[in-house]
Amino acid sequence: MADVKRAGPVGGWTRVVTARPRLTLLLALLFTALAVVAGSGVGGRLASGGWEAPDSQSSYATSALAQKFPASQPNLVLLVDSRGADVDSAAVAAQGEDLARRLAADPAVSGVTSYWTTHAPVLRAKDGGSAMITARLRGDDDAVATAVKRIAPVYRGKHGPVEVSIGGTAAVRHELQTTIQEDLVRAEMIALPVTLLLLVMVFGSAIAALLPLGVGIVAILGTNAVLRGITEFTDVSVFAQNLTTALGLGLAIDYALFIVRRFREELGAGTTPRAAVAVTLRTAGRTVLFSALTVAASLAAMLVFPQYFLRSFAYAGIAVVLLAAGAALVVLPACLVLLGDRVNALDLRKLLRRRGAAGEPGAGYARFARLVMRRAPLFAIGAVAGLLLLGLPFLQVRFGTADDRQLPSAAESHVVQQHIREEFPGSPDGALTVLTEGAGPAQLAGYQQKVAAIPGVVRIVGPVVAPHSQDAYLTVLPKGEAVDGSTQQLVGRIRAVPTDFRASVTGQAAVLVDSKHAIGDRLPWAAGIIALVTLLLIFLLTGSVVIPVQAVLLNALSLTAMFGSVVWVFQDGHLSGLLGFTATGSIETTLPVLMFCVAFGLSMDYGVFLLSRIKEEYDRSGDHRSSIVFGLQRTGGLITAAAVILAVVMVAIGTSRVANTKMLGLGIALAVLMDAMVVRTLLVPAVMRLTGRASWWAPPVLRRFHDRFGISEGGGAAVPDGAGAPHSEERRDPEPATTG
Repeated sequence: MADVKRAGPVGGWTRVVTARPRLTLLLALLFTALAVVAGSGVGGRLASGGWEAPDSQSSYATSALAQKFPASQPNLVLLVDSRGADVDSAAVAAQGEDLARRLAADPAVSGVTSYWTTHAPVLRAKDGGSAMITARLRGDDDAVATAVKRIAPVYRGKHGPVEVSIGGTAAVRHELQTTIQEDLVRAEMIALPVTLLLLVMVFGSAIAALLPLGVGIVAILGTNAVLRGITEFTDVSVFAQNLTTALGLGLAIDYALFIVRRFREELGAGTTPRAAVAVTLRTAGRTVLFSALTVAASLAAMLVFPQYFLRSFAYAGIAVVLLAAGAALVVLPACLVLLGDRVNALDLRKLLRRRGAAGEPGAGYARFARLVMRRAPLFAIGAVAGLLLLGLPFLQVRFGTADDRQLPSAAESHVVQQHIREEFPGSPDGALTVLTEGAGPAQLAGYQQKVAAIPGVVRIVGPVVAPHSQDAYLTVLPKGEAVDGSTQQLVGRIRAVPTDFRASVTGQAAVLVDSKHAIGDRLPWAAGIIALVTLLLIFLLTGSVVIPVQAVLLNALSLTAMFGSVVWVFQDGHLSGLLGFTATGSIETTLPVLMFCVAFGLSMDYGVFLLSRIKEEYDRSGDHRSSIVFGLQRTGGLITAAAVILAVVMVAIGTSRVANTKMLGLGIALAVLMDAMVVRTLLVPAVMRLTGRASWWAPPVLRRFHDRFGISEGGGAAVPDGAGAPHSEERRDPEPATTG
């Protein structure tokens, strides 16, 4: 074997995996069984919030108000419909008072406010046909969720002359959690059989097709166990389960496709199964390891953000990537050793009358690569212009907060909140609450006058003063909508009012302002982490300082279509009827960050696959142009098949009834397809042709560093300038790369 010394650690690991394959599989089965037990019940431990910045002024104010003034922060709403009568009629009033009295007696409830006890106009519908009872459920997310499950069935439905529906943020979050878990089961039922069918079409063999699914199941079950453990120490978002399924299946399929493809190549060359596995791990195995590290680095960047919604995806993503790579590098090779030539058994393509393109060398991709390189400027300019054009709608993005409109239009809490928005006076969701601490009566009165004089303030309700303390709160009703630009500016103006006591502002607009600030403050760090780690890993793979820069820029460019479509569809509402969601006119602030990190990592996954084969051929021949042809020929069909299968998984996730999950699934599916079919097949060969052999340039000190510490799929040292086969940069149409 070439360059045994540098391949030593991988070769040692190969001996461990191949020497006792049955023991390896037994240990993997034991691990999976333990993961099933450890991960059981994880869905019930996950939370449905996490969009707020926990160290912000609005989060502090919300928490302090919930403790000191529970009625100021209700999270449960009983919408009482009088069924055609007036809410002020004697029978309706008596029933309303009884409902409020019973609710207030519940030990999980505090701060009950009823229209029939306060006669506050904001709690009565404009037509007098309905009114509200609001309350605060005590405790953390788990306690609130438990209380909702117990209380909602008791109060929902007909009570004498009235009918009650349940709303409020606690009900919304409970429905979100339930809906996401139901949708996840449906997505898995859609994705698994379709994925298996596609894998059979790709591999031809039913045996080979089952291997990636096995790797994916190990990764998903293992990640559920990891998430269950993490919930003991911190909050984890329920949305992270969707990423676990999508990445667990998607990356397992990517890695298994690459490894099984190389293993079958080696078998076809006449090597024994153990030798074929050894070569596969020394070549494709290294690429899988680098790819996993690159994807994990992209997802780990979300740990710099304070919102646990984003951090949850980092926890889930890092775990599932490493477990998928581990299963592909340990469990899968053991299976291949035992299967040997039987990996090609049960060829079902004859039944389907299809031929698998990704399993055989792709002459069509080689011809296309030569065509692209002959017209490199034209293809490069056209692809870049097209991607930028698709991304233009993102220039009009408006950020907002997640609310009940994520849910299906028929969901009870969505119906209740929509009724409140349309039928009740003012903008209940848009009010700002100002908590004051340590202000005397005169100070509070002076402060209230200053706030009332700010442009954009319609009126102030309060103050409400806590007994035996100098704590109070004001409710500020803004002129604008809940989270529009004018209300966000009003938050800043209120916070700018000088005081000699503590004043903290919260409300939807304040939460949005603080969330945007937290993301904007940490975004350069996240982008820097992703860029630096990616540049380093691609340099170690290629030995070039030019190719890593190209990879980062082209990867970022591949995401423009995703961001443009997200704004055009989910913000502006195009196709909302077809896709079944309610457009809110804005995009939740954290979602673009999440989608960037996930899609960037997945795109780089395909980039590593392609670049590793190009580098392998360049090390062997030294011919830049034929190396590009070889790389695309050997991986083009593989990357396309992997992208289509991953897109199927993401589209299955995108069938969710929750708008944000739908946006995540469909957006990433589009990004993956654009990367595989535009960036890898058009832009990479065109740009590498334009930069020529300069693509492989590195300063001498970095070249020596790579010679010592770098790796390549071929496992050999990088070819020095002038070594290898003669360079053929003057040839306008290189011959097809060999397929042996």
